[in-house]
Amino acid sequence: MNTHNSTTPRPPTGPHPRPQPIFELAHAGVTFTSRKGKDVIAVEDMNLTVNSEEIVSLVGPSGCGKSTVLRVLAGLQPLTSGDVWIGGGTRKPGFAEVAIVFQKPTLLPWLTVRQNIFYPVRALRRRPDRTLNERCDELLDIVGLSEMADRMPHELSGGMQQRASIARSLILDPKILLMDEPFGALDALTREDLQLDLLDLHARTRKTILLVTHSINEAVLLSDRVAVMSARPGRLQNLIEIDIPRPRGPDCIADPDFQKYAAHIRTDIFGPRYRKEAHA
Repeated sequence: MNTHNSTTPRPPTGPHPRPQPIFELAHAGVTFTSRKGKDVIAVEDMNLTVNSEEIVSLVGPSGCGKSTVLRVLAGLQPLTSGDVWIGGGTRKPGFAEVAIVFQKPTLLPWLTVRQNIFYPVRALRRRPDRTLNERCDELLDIVGLSEMADRMPHELSGGMQQRASIARSLILDPKILLMDEPFGALDALTREDLQLDLLDLHARTRKTILLVTHSINEAVLLSDRVAVMSARPGRLQNLIEIDIPRPRGPDCIADPDFQKYAAHIRTDIFGPRYRKEAHA
């Protein structure tokens, strides 16, 4: 597997032990057939290893295959070439191992918040037991919706609906949480609030999170590492370790090290054009 190292200056915070890999894409490729019958290569020779308990963000130009990578890991999109490993075995990711959160909440409008959170349990024809009821209560508390548990989706704001979707994704206690631009449809203030909620959720649950985002600042704020993808056909262009101490908050965006990481990522995505404009 190819390795990519960042040359971005890092603050001297000392060595950090790295957890064990939880999933890996090896020489992964996805090719679609267009309506005209032509092959369109969406992802090519994609190599990425993500470790247990990490937050890794996928960034890159529009159409570079970021969401396709998530769909592969969720078991929604087969590979044309290469392999995917989940928890050490080559296989299609299982429902209990991987959960995905989309840009829009996709709550069922005829169910309450609590019933929506339980929906994956019922979809597997399992009966909610005491453990699952306690887990639901815990998740409602983590996402700040305990008082809204019996409300209908239309009674919730957009941010609350997305919190409910995140809680639903965690009800089966998956190892990996995939997030496809989960805050992209929200206003700026709500987005910032949910970013902090996600950091808190990660600190409390230690889930492995792979996040697709078009916000470079969001990627740096949330992530342990940022994977930069090239334009189509998408492949891993660079993998940048974000060595900024946790806990993090909005104030760290003004930190010089934060800005260096963000500038490095922009240069990787936009190339010489960004460097020229940045120094104009």
